[in-house]
Amino acid sequence: MRWDRDYVAQAAGRNGMIAGFNVFGYEDAQAVIHAAQRADREVLLMINREASKSLELEHWAALLNSMARKAQVPVGIHLDHCSDPEMIFRAIDAGFTSVMYDGSALPLEENMANTCRICEKAHRHQVYVEAELGQVPYDELGETRIRMTSPEEAEVFSRETQSDWLAVSVGNVHRLLGRKVKIRFDVLKEIENVCRMPLVIHGASGVEQQDFPLLCASRVGKINVGTALRRVFGETLRREVKEHPEIYDRQALMKKPVAGVEETAYQIIKNQCGTPIMVRRKAL
Repeated sequence: MRWDRDYVAQAAGRNGMIAGFNVFGYEDAQAVIHAAQRADREVLLMINREASKSLELEHWAALLNSMARKAQVPVGIHLDHCSDPEMIFRAIDAGFTSVMYDGSALPLEENMANTCRICEKAHRHQVYVEAELGQVPYDELGETRIRMTSPEEAEVFSRETQSDWLAVSVGNVHRLLGRKVKIRFDVLKEIENVCRMPLVIHGASGVEQQDFPLLCASRVGKINVGTALRRVFGETLRREVKEHPEIYDRQALMKKPVAGVEETAYQIIKNQCGTPIMVRRKAL
């Protein structure tokens, strides 16, 4: 089904959030779509840096859009964390429905100038743009410094750019394993007070469960999930290979890992994303 409106903005205003899941192939992409159909919710399939290195953006767009068209819920195709404007332009031309320009490491003025340039082309093609302010560290890379999003910068960014969504740093951390973090709702509230855009939380796999209802009640319209799916896929596949050394059939080995991805994605959508926003479809 076509991603034909700004579901993230709608979710941010209705006590809900859209889940964006990093996917790395046909199998986990299909599992996420099945999970979204079970939950009767919109979903974003996201391609990150690693995935874009293993397959050209044009091939990802062709594959995922063909799957999205067959889906019974709206499925968007999102380019995650890209700091190369030319690569983003390729994604727009290829058919991605949304793109993220990550200029968070740049001075504010340069980040805004690049974001405006990207928005100009993206909006001509009905593609939504996510930007970022602040620094969300990567736990697996040993990064420990969290640079919170400045409400003052968010106000300027909101006024001076046409970005559709804004990723913020409010205590969240990418790729957390074995521990959780607490969201700084005081900082989030300050940003909400001065920023017109729906907000995005990256690193949702590391967020405390009790914080999700509060995020749903805020102006957060999208959460990014990657580690939770990668973990269940990797652990289950490792177990399958170990327990069944006689099996060489890829599809047989993938069956349980893919089922685990689907169930994990379903539980996240159902239990962490708040109120559904889409028009009801016919039952499966």
